[in-house]
Amino acid sequence: MKKFFCAAAVLLLMGIVLSCSKTDDNTVIIYTSTEDFRTEHMQDLLREKFPDYDITLQVLSTGNHAAKLKAEGTQTEADIILNLETGYLEGLQDILADLSSYNLSEFLPELVPPSRCFLPWDKSSGAIVISRAKLESLGIPVPASYQDLLNPVYKGLISMPNPKTSGTGYMFLVSLINAWGEDAAYAYFDSLAENILQFTTSGSGPVNALIQGEVAIGLGMTLTAVNAINTRGVSLELLFFAEGAPSITTSFGIIKGKDARPVVKEVFEFVITKLVKDDKELYCPEPVMVNQSNNIPNYPRNIPYAEMTGVYDLALKERLLEKWKY
Repeated sequence: MKKFFCAAAVLLLMGIVLSCSKTDDNTVIIYTSTEDFRTEHMQDLLREKFPDYDITLQVLSTGNHAAKLKAEGTQTEADIILNLETGYLEGLQDILADLSSYNLSEFLPELVPPSRCFLPWDKSSGAIVISRAKLESLGIPVPASYQDLLNPVYKGLISMPNPKTSGTGYMFLVSLINAWGEDAAYAYFDSLAENILQFTTSGSGPVNALIQGEVAIGLGMTLTAVNAINTRGVSLELLFFAEGAPSITTSFGIIKGKDARPVVKEVFEFVITKLVKDDKELYCPEPVMVNQSNNIPNYPRNIPYAEMTGVYDLALKERLLEKWKY
């Protein structure tokens, strides 16, 4: 009997070891900075495609996403990274795997770096998003320029993402620096801060504040506003001022060394052939792929993009954000 129990214990231990090994082989961790609705869609597709895999999509703000990768390097728990601002990935190329073995021909060549260690995930523009109904209910005019937003009648009615934590906030900052010069842009935001209800952590924050009726105006993301219009029936309008729409690209890749795992390669192949395309067709049609079309209702066509020189310069970004007070 004693031998029987010993043998059973050994078999149980072996089973646990094999089970743990199998779990490790089928686990993939993905860091992403996509909005909830995009993340949920990707999670659904991944579950459907890989029902036996344990795939975790960990959502991080842009700033935390970049800081975590910079601190952890190739020792990070992440296998795949999605939707991280391209400027950050340019500074993290030494921890990214070479993607040359994948089909890169469907991506706009000017957005694929010579190192081939990351690929464009999306191009996102910003817009001045308004609730006309709320403005009318308050007897306040619709703004026609950035200068109009300084009018005291908008005090507490404007939301903007914080450039220190949000790529969306940073692209608004850079666009106005390019349009007016650094001193004038910072002086403007000092004045605008008087009317800001909240500098949000994420780029989706201003649109969420509009949906909840907390503000009447948001310096927000085009795609987030359009999604709210199309899926939630929210009455919002998108304005583009004379300086143009700020924009930025995000990219995706694999952490170096993780590409040796078959499960990671299999999931990444699905990312590059399915997830990125679905995301463009359903949510963010601004061009990062060859022959990309815009079939999304209410998504603006012919967006007048602002001058975005320097938006991926990490040294410049560090200096500019040191000056940001809010």
